[in-house]
Amino acid sequence: MSDSRFAAPTRRGFIAGTASLLAAPAYAQRLVGEQNVLESEREANPNVRRNISSFSAQDWRPYFSSLRNGAILVDIDSRALHYWGPDQVTYRLYPSSIPISEELTRRGRTSVIQKVVGPDWRPTPNMLKRNPEWPRYIPPGPDNPLGTHALYLSWTYYRIHGTHDNRKIGRKSSNGCIGLYNAHIQDLFALAQVGTQVRVI
Repeated sequence: MSDSRFAAPTRRGFIAGTASLLAAPAYAQRLVGEQNVLESEREANPNVRRNISSFSAQDWRPYFSSLRNGAILVDIDSRALHYWGPDQVTYRLYPSSIPISEELTRRGRTSVIQKVVGPDWRPTPNMLKRNPEWPRYIPPGPDNPLGTHALYLSWTYYRIHGTHDNRKIGRKSSNGCIGLYNAHIQDLFALAQVGTQVRVI
């Protein structure tokens, strides 16, 4: 009489067991990555959360009628910026910072009207009302809140720009602009052109 605890495994059982073993490292890595993000957020600010749950690739067709001059979609909810090139092949997806409040958030259609390497920065009149202690001007450099590159939009005062403070990415941390890691804005800067269409949703 055989002991069922030591019966030869079935093919189905073998496949299921192997699949679970192969998936375990990826699942564990994902959990560790999420844990590290959560721990770093708690250290920086316990009341600020990143939104990483809906960070996924998108198709351009629901948002643009064509890819003439390329297209940039900024999704405020998922805190992501999507870029599609006019060749209909190039695609980029970047995590972004977004405005700190709905009042400072502007949605709709605009376009890139200027590209600047090493932008300088002046706070808007409204920023100075809210923060009268802020400097009136910051030249290009490591203290500049626009980072290394900026895409100026047709909306007055609105930019897609880099940041030297990586803690801002993935968070509600801007006064209206969309921020990217410096490495990502450099990549986007090389791809986007004056005339690239932009939509913020």
